[in-house]
Amino acid sequence: MVHTARLSRRLCSAGGSMELGQLGHSLGLNGQQLERLVEVEEGRSLVLRVQEGDQKVAVYRSDLRLCQTPKCAGDCGQLHLCRFYILGSCNRSPCKFNHCIRNAHNLSVLQKFHLDSMPIDELRQLLLQNDPNLLPDICSHYNRGDGPHGSCTYKNKCNKLHVCQHFLQGDCKFGEKCKRCHDLSEEETLKKLTKWQLSDSLLPGLLETYTNAHTLKSSCDRPPRNVVKSAEKKTKPGPSKSGTSQEIEEICLYFIRNSCSFKEKCVREHFHLPYRWQVYTNGTWKDLDNMEMIEKSYCDPNSRAVLVNLDFEAMTYQSNKVKRLSTPSSASKPPHFVFTTDWKWYWMDEYNKWVEYGTESDRHANSTICSSDLENFYQSNQTADVKFKAGKHKYSLSFKNMVQRNLQYETKRRVCRRPVFVSGKDVKKKRSSTSEPSKEDKNTPEHWDKGQTPDLGYKLVLLSPLSEEYSKIEAMFCRTLRTIRIHSIERIQNLALWEVYQW
Repeated sequence: MVHTARLSRRLCSAGGSMELGQLGHSLGLNGQQLERLVEVEEGRSLVLRVQEGDQKVAVYRSDLRLCQTPKCAGDCGQLHLCRFYILGSCNRSPCKFNHCIRNAHNLSVLQKFHLDSMPIDELRQLLLQNDPNLLPDICSHYNRGDGPHGSCTYKNKCNKLHVCQHFLQGDCKFGEKCKRCHDLSEEETLKKLTKWQLSDSLLPGLLETYTNAHTLKSSCDRPPRNVVKSAEKKTKPGPSKSGTSQEIEEICLYFIRNSCSFKEKCVREHFHLPYRWQVYTNGTWKDLDNMEMIEKSYCDPNSRAVLVNLDFEAMTYQSNKVKRLSTPSSASKPPHFVFTTDWKWYWMDEYNKWVEYGTESDRHANSTICSSDLENFYQSNQTADVKFKAGKHKYSLSFKNMVQRNLQYETKRRVCRRPVFVSGKDVKKKRSSTSEPSKEDKNTPEHWDKGQTPDLGYKLVLLSPLSEEYSKIEAMFCRTLRTIRIHSIERIQNLALWEVYQW
């Protein structure tokens, strides 16, 4: 069987990937031997990608990475190399980081991976497509919405690449008609690549490197083929879990307050309102016009949609899919979080009118639950059935089916959940009223530095070695870590977290 070193050298010298038949030919394998190679190595040292015409491409896979730990003791099992050296553009003279792949530490790591004979150019290719910390990120916000920058609010100031995600993944169905950038040599893209310190010599193969990296990332949750076969004998396949890097279709609370510290790296949507209405056309989500009017109409279940052919029940507009993005429910966050979404719950009576739960009415007996109760239940379990009473009748409300059922007569009523309307003016007013809250009224600990307590997020405050607090913490550390030398101690001042601890 082909040795791993031969396989890695062959693939990495070819740009990190190779058509499967061509790989077999270059290794001198017949069809049966190549099939056996794939059976043994798929998911371990190679991953297959299917291109146009059902052509299979083998992409080299490795667990080798650059060590990310400052002052590492050397037991990480990863390479100790200058990041910019791998990117091909380190111009420091002298550089304080290592440029030698043959020192004792790196050689032992390479030997463990059977890569000790690999030259630097091939090793560079291996790391670029396998180590997720090396390639510049693609802006996901640019890849959504209209306009030259999509929905990216940072526009030309964004540090991520404004390039078509599907183009880099090798699966853009629009081709030359795509409105996203398909040119890695475009001026703004080149500026960002230069800022990232990626060498010009790597640009010709950069598209293939990104495509390979996507193939490897997409397969990272899949175990090797022979592991799958053995697992199938023991257990039934379960539902797959979505990756943690997946973006969350939720509006960022901190961005509305102009204080999102993640900026373009935030996995949540950045929008100036706590809601966003979009329609799916021509392969992308676009913002709907008259968004505030649409939201106001949606919040009142007894009103009609303001746009013709906009169906709130089916969530469609002119037969196209519609979605509403929102900030998190107020029931899912502590009360000091602003711009969360308040939700109301309604049931449809015999007059085809929506009636809010818990409200008094001459026509209907008041229920034992209200909107806030139902929202709390809903956030705990969105498929649960909730029992309650209204007058002498007992009911069951199904979150899964959004139906209320009379337990005695089996009559059923439709149920809906709608947000409380917030206008753009309301957002501005709330933003200004919460911009300078009094920290003295928030039970701030007396020993905190009041001038360095942010309203959102946290602040690291360096403690004086002469302070009583420093001495107390130092003594606590020394009880179990007697040989450790403390260089400095910082206090984390996080007002929101402190308030939660007081509950």
